[in-house]
Amino acid sequence: MKSEEKQVHSCSLCQSDGESQGERTSHHDDKTIKELVTRMNRIEGQIRGIKGMIERHVYCDDVLNQISSAQSALDGAARLLLEKHMKSCVKEQLQAGDEQVVDEVLKTIFRMIR
Repeated sequence: MKSEEKQVHSCSLCQSDGESQGERTSHHDDKTIKELVTRMNRIEGQIRGIKGMIERHVYCDDVLNQISSAQSALDGAARLLLEKHMKSCVKEQLQAGDEQVVDEVLKTIFRMIR
């Protein structure tokens, strides 16, 4: 396979393209991807706004409130992605007999709730 060609596998296969071991891809529907990208664009704008507030010497409490808002938005995006991951990728891997996915998702959840 040429390096510029790339096979896309669903999460249930969890395979790589043979050249970069460990690379996996998701297979979320276009609606989910669009929603996540929209959220990320909004969060990116919030972060730029926070940076601008800091550069303009805006009162610390106001900046902290905006940081909290951006963190909440990231948490919401993470929850959405986790839900989709559990309902598709994890479910399919379990159906395929890969029970290691449970340890993987638990590690991810524990990291998220730190």
